[in-house]
Amino acid sequence: MNTTIYVIIGISFIFLMTTLGGAVVFLFRKPASAKVNSLFLGFASGLMIAASVWSLIIPAISQSEGMGGLNFLPASLGIVLGAAFLVVMDKVLPKLFKLENKNGLSKSGKLFLAVTLHNVPEGLAVGLAFGNAVAVGQTSAFISALWLAIGIGIQNLPEGGALALPLREKYASRVKAFAFTALSGIVEPIMAVAGVFLAGALSPLMPYLLAFSAGSMLLVVAHELVPDAKDEHGSYIGSWGFIVGFVLMMILDVALG
Repeated sequence: MNTTIYVIIGISFIFLMTTLGGAVVFLFRKPASAKVNSLFLGFASGLMIAASVWSLIIPAISQSEGMGGLNFLPASLGIVLGAAFLVVMDKVLPKLFKLENKNGLSKSGKLFLAVTLHNVPEGLAVGLAFGNAVAVGQTSAFISALWLAIGIGIQNLPEGGALALPLREKYASRVKAFAFTALSGIVEPIMAVAGVFLAGALSPLMPYLLAFSAGSMLLVVAHELVPDAKDEHGSYIGSWGFIVGFVLMMILDVALG
């Protein structure tokens, strides 16, 4: 197979799977009940926590091994900056774009921003892998990069659903929820293409970028999703959704590397 085909398939696949995950909204014709909504929010929370740990923070620390005993610094700094960035965006964007909610972004807005930021380093990771494969020039390197793209793409499937379902409740429109999910996912192929051409320059920044995205996701989960996932009747449905989402993403991350 032509090596260019590997690149095209890999970059297209990560976007396709996010979009496919967002299509889950078309399975629900009516708005979700309070209990089902708690389940969805808990599930999204678990997915995002597990993705933050295994897909972002642990790789950030692993890629900082050259710092010895201080290999935690890039991850720590990135997490704090990512959380702070989302807080700033929460205050700035509504005023900048004259949104209705002057007190800050809505829960779905923060979720959309956090997932979009999360897609940036994932797209770059795929692009860097293919960029390195181009430098090496060996078919085995392209195959390895393709498997990385497939692994990330499969993880994007539940992530797309985790974003689309809360957006479905926000807009009461399956089409809008699907469109915003696809818009969030399109960041990945764009960053992947950038990563192919900027592999050498971006590699040193990856630990910070990974942790930055993790920080934004952790803030959204802690501030928005987990509190809203608690059912007003005191049931554990939101908590079980969290557990299932966490375990599912953990399995995907560990199994797919």
